Amino acid sequence: MVAMYVCVCNGHSDRDIRSAARSGLRCARTIYAQLGKPLRCGRCLQTAERLVQEVHEAVSDERPSASARG
Repeated sequence: MVAMYVCVCNGHSDRDIRSAARSGLRCARTIYAQLGKPLRCGRCLQTAERLVQEVHEAVSDERPSASARG
């Protein structure tokens, strides 16, 4: 799958953002800082936050529920 640039100013791709979110980060601004280039113009922030949310929703969906554990 081809990476999609989310932040053109800094060159952050969807893969970069998803990977950082999988490591436990939950804020796009924090992820950008960890990637070494903080938010600039902000046009990408909504998309980046959506990607972070998708990652964390997928992770929570993969966890067994209390009723499934017995």
